[in-house]
Amino acid sequence: MATKASVDPARPPTQPAPAAAADDAYGRYEAIFGDLEPPFAYCDLDSMWSNADEMLGRASGKPIRVASKSVRCRDLLARILRRDRGFRGLLTFTLPESLWLSDEGFDDLVCAYPTADRAALRELARLTEAEPDRAPAMMVDSAAHLDMIEAAARDAGAGGAPVRVCIELDTGWWPHGGRIKVGPKRSPVRTPNQARSLAQEIDRREGVRLVGLMAYEGHIAGVGDAAPGQRLKNLAIRAMQRRSARELSARRAEVVAAVGEVADLEFVNGGGTGSIAATAAEPAVTEVAAGSGFYAPVLFDHYSSFELLPAAGFALAVDRKPARGMATALGGGYIASGPPAEDRLPEPYLPRGLRLDALEAAGEVQTPLLGEVASRLRVGDRVYFRHAKAGELCERFNTLHVIEGGRIVDELPTYRGERKAFL
Repeated sequence: MATKASVDPARPPTQPAPAAAADDAYGRYEAIFGDLEPPFAYCDLDSMWSNADEMLGRASGKPIRVASKSVRCRDLLARILRRDRGFRGLLTFTLPESLWLSDEGFDDLVCAYPTADRAALRELARLTEAEPDRAPAMMVDSAAHLDMIEAAARDAGAGGAPVRVCIELDTGWWPHGGRIKVGPKRSPVRTPNQARSLAQEIDRREGVRLVGLMAYEGHIAGVGDAAPGQRLKNLAIRAMQRRSARELSARRAEVVAAVGEVADLEFVNGGGTGSIAATAAEPAVTEVAAGSGFYAPVLFDHYSSFELLPAAGFALAVDRKPARGMATALGGGYIASGPPAEDRLPEPYLPRGLRLDALEAAGEVQTPLLGEVASRLRVGDRVYFRHAKAGELCERFNTLHVIEGGRIVDELPTYRGERKAFL
């Protein structure tokens, strides 16, 4: 799909709003997007490819499996995988999504979350029977998951090939004898013995085949350690992450060895955008996962060990001027998932110097913006925002306007634009 702006290169760009004179980045975006009417979302490929190269550098030669939930645009996922052999396969977030992507020609898919979707499991069993080495691998962490997979295969009348499965390991840091638990609350499989027992359970069943192990250290990969104005908190986070990483590295190696006594693993996946370098350095890990780093949302601004470029955002129109020092944009209440907190709010990005109103924040139908620069904004001007998280932006917009080399080069459908709202 092409936008009006991209098919009419002879048309001169619109003049930036007065606030742009003091902000070259704002003026650049205003020139690029011309008279495109907000609200709209965009992806800056120049910044995204810079981020991709940065992540590949930190991976030090180990392949990066791309986390689809952080991109949620089928065309961009394909471009990433085609661009560099360092990106290999997808880590998907639902089984229906995995099956859809498989049908669209994507290979090497690992569904990162177990499912109780019986219809999707039946389809997976049929696909596995037809293409046993190409079908997505399914995450499991208990015998209950294995029971559901085998029951679905029986219901589907499929039994010719075992469904490929992957064990997820709990990565949490448990100081003080486990009285405190830090980290994502995901898998109950924590110790080498527990992992070996589940691998043996898989091995004795005819309907499943163990192919991988995954361990996502969200409390390291997804938590920044350099938030401005929070020195003591940053120090505490760094200390937690160092100690947890040491414990996890040793335990993960023991788990891989224990499971390796039962099955030959095709892959051992770990990490995320925030922990690529440390996770890739572990000999037991064969690949790392990353997704948020492509778009580099606000939550990834505050890491001490790497720096990314903002590559995705959205634009809203100023539709009111309630008072001096205020400008109100239409829409904007795109709150990120996770614990309700200020860091889950979208951030006014351009022009620089705007801030949210603490009493209204980002609202369903309006977002008041404060600051001296707001006085210079006029009704009809655009304001550019960044989402707190990565792929969730795509759940709010049907398309991404893709820019490269200072111009719009494409308009790509998001998952939402393809009518694929998986969660």
